[in-house]
Amino acid sequence: MIIDAIPADERVWVPQAPNVWFRPLLLDTTGGGWFNLLRVRRSGVLSRHRHPGPVYGFVIKGHWHYLEHDFVASPGKFLFEPPGETHTLVVDSDDEMITLFNVNGSMVYVDEDGKAIDFEDVFTKIQMCIGHYESTGLGTKFVEQFIR
Repeated sequence: MIIDAIPADERVWVPQAPNVWFRPLLLDTTGGGWFNLLRVRRSGVLSRHRHPGPVYGFVIKGHWHYLEHDFVASPGKFLFEPPGETHTLVVDSDDEMITLFNVNGSMVYVDEDGKAIDFEDVFTKIQMCIGHYESTGLGTKFVEQFIR
């Protein structure tokens, strides 16, 4: 499978939150993880969350950081998020940010006290894609090219 990672067609980007989108690259229903590009076009706190499995990232464009760490993720930087660590993703600029993430398992959103309040997994990601692709005219089957 070979695809254009950064598509010319904006409809391939799936809205996740206001001014935040993801572009699925691989949705692994067997292993329970996914590869996607995360694109942000506004400054602000995106989410406080943790993962039961490891997460790997590679920054393509823009800058961001976690409130819990003193590094700045910038273009060309690779990162590893250990399982179980809670972190809060923050973008400080309205300049576009794009980062490749490989999430293994789920993403558990937590409140200020660390209590789970929501989650995403490969199956909720697929449902988000189906709804978006249907509404934009790409069709519900468009997501199938990313599912393995």
